[in-house]
Amino acid sequence: MARVALIGASGNAGARVLQELADRGHVVSGIARTPERIAKLPHVTAFKGDVFDKDGLASLLRGHDAVISAVHFTASDPELLVAAVRASGVKRYLIVGGAGSLEVAPGQRLVDQPDFPAAYKAEATAGAAFLDLLKAVQDLDWTFLSPSALFVPGERTGRFRLGTDQLLTSEKGSSISFEDYAVALVDELEKPAHLRQRFTVGY
Repeated sequence: MARVALIGASGNAGARVLQELADRGHVVSGIARTPERIAKLPHVTAFKGDVFDKDGLASLLRGHDAVISAVHFTASDPELLVAAVRASGVKRYLIVGGAGSLEVAPGQRLVDQPDFPAAYKAEATAGAAFLDLLKAVQDLDWTFLSPSALFVPGERTGRFRLGTDQLLTSEKGSSISFEDYAVALVDELEKPAHLRQRFTVGY
C-alpha cells in the first residue's frame, strides 16, 4: 500500500488511474480544479488544487510516497509541475504521457508525420517537450508512460504489451484503453522497472 497524490484525478485517464489505485488498496489524494468531479472511492480523499500554484500544489503533494500527474500538457506548465514535486520532497513521479513523441521509424516521431491529426498536434508537441525536460532531471525517480496512438475508453483486460520508444502497433492498429493503461501505470508504481525512463503500452 502506497500513499499516492494523483493530479488530474477527474480526467479521462486520471479517473481510471484513480479507480485502479483504489481497487488495489492504495491511499490516494485526488487533486483537481473541481474536486466534486473526483469519484468517491475507498481510500480516496478529494482536494482542490491548481497546477499553476507551485507552493499550493507542493503542499498538497507533501508526505506522499509517489506523485502521479494526469493533466493535459497544454493546460499545465511542465517546469512548474517538476518544481512543485521537488519542493514537496516526494522523489517518485509518474506522468501520464503522450504518444506523439514515440518513434514510427528510427529518428521519426509520430507527431512529425504528415498525417498526424492537427487537432492533437499542440498537445502532442507539448508532451514531447515535457519528456525532453524530464530527461535532464536527475534528482527525481520519474517515469513517463506513453499510451498508444489511440487512447480511448474500453475494457480492463490486463492483457497488453510494453515497449520503450517505438510506437506499438498490431494488425488492428495502435491502441490502448484508459483502463488497461491504468493497469500498466499502477504496475510500474508498485514494481518500478522504468526509473528515469519513458516506456509505452499497447495491444
